[in-house]
Amino acid sequence: RENFIHLHNPHLEKMKEDILYHFALGTGTHDFPALFGDVKFVCVGGSPSRMKAFIAYIAEELGLGGPGCDYPNICVGTDRYAMYKVGPVLSVSHGMGIPSISIMLHELIKLLHHAKCSNITIIRIGTSGGIGLEPGSVVITRQSVDATFKPQFEQVILGKTVIRSTNLDEELAKELMQCSQEMSQFNTVIGNTMCTLDFYEGQGRLDGAICLYSEEEKLQYLKEAYDSGVRNIEMESSVFAAMCSLSGVKAAVVCVTLLNRLEGDQISSSHDVLVEYQQRPQKLVGYFIKKSLGKV
Repeated sequence: RENFIHLHNPHLEKMKEDILYHFALGTGTHDFPALFGDVKFVCVGGSPSRMKAFIAYIAEELGLGGPGCDYPNICVGTDRYAMYKVGPVLSVSHGMGIPSISIMLHELIKLLHHAKCSNITIIRIGTSGGIGLEPGSVVITRQSVDATFKPQFEQVILGKTVIRSTNLDEELAKELMQCSQEMSQFNTVIGNTMCTLDFYEGQGRLDGAICLYSEEEKLQYLKEAYDSGVRNIEMESSVFAAMCSLSGVKAAVVCVTLLNRLEGDQISSSHDVLVEYQQRPQKLVGYFIKKSLGKV
């Protein structure tokens, strides 16, 4: 059964043209079904360079490209986001934080709708701070929770607070975990992910420009997070989960931990080690895509 994207916006039907401003794309200037109609997997991550590296990696894994191949940025007309495509895989950057990924997702979901895509899987691949995990561990998110450990995304719309669910696809999380077990290359867990509005105070760091709490208060908070099921912290998963769920899209979040926040706040691993860590979600999701396409 084909599962198409659900758009919860009746106003779009009245528009003669839909301009995806932050992608520099539009239905009046681009043939969305021709450009994107075959997309089945969308991978999103913060950094444009990381998403270009991912598309080069998956192209080689799927036998659709090799060393030296060029993958042009589809959103070359803007410097807000970068987008790359090879075969059925779309790779898109989303910047840092809830506002940035939210803007991207509004336009990405419309893009997939206009392209008449069906049976889409969207996976966020990224980095995070771990809680009680060795650096380099990969966390597959069960639920995204807010800074009070509630599985919800809260947004003010027309002056009123709207709360949306942040549940992710349970079966997809299990499939990804099975893939990691088959690969057997790095430690992977399924756990809750705390999504915050800030990198410093919002995550209980002691090294920001402003910090008005003690180290003991910080550790107590992080231990409370761990006890509630939280295994990592980042800044995008709540709105990602909420918007994908509303749009009827299977979605997952796969993030590597760069440090254990119970042991410190600053990332001290070498550049080479961090590069290898950042490749781990790409490898796991790449294996999942290959397996889904019968190439494993």
